[in-house]
Amino acid sequence: MKKIYEFICKKEIRIAQCALGILSLLVFAAAVGRFFILSLNWAMDAATFLFAWTVFLGADAAMRLDRLFCIEVITGKLSQKAQLYLKVINYMIIIIFLLGMIGYGLWLSYTTRLRTFQGIPGFSYTWVTLSVPFGCALMLITAI
Repeated sequence: MKKIYEFICKKEIRIAQCALGILSLLVFAAAVGRFFILSLNWAMDAATFLFAWTVFLGADAAMRLDRLFCIEVITGKLSQKAQLYLKVINYMIIIIFLLGMIGYGLWLSYTTRLRTFQGIPGFSYTWVTLSVPFGCALMLITAI
């Protein structure tokens, strides 16, 4: 099970990296295209899709690697026991929040199933909103 999780984690980081790279290229290409009066409407929709997935996959990777933003000015002055209690309380709040986001994200994915991108006909907006419950589920596993 541990090897499967490590494999998933490596693929998650790789997908997020590739999505960010493609996202950057699409936005750049759309900007250059606008300069030459060439409309790439689909590029912004594809960039929106990639951005949503990059954010949630990257957030899980950052959480797993303990790279999230934190301020230790006050907590660093607490005793080890107090820091542990504070960390447990913090993770409980995070878990409750992630459970809510999974539920809301699934509901949002269901309600957007008929919405399509303007620039990409036949591509449901649900694929963007599925990044919320999927990414939050991965973060929930990391938090637990």
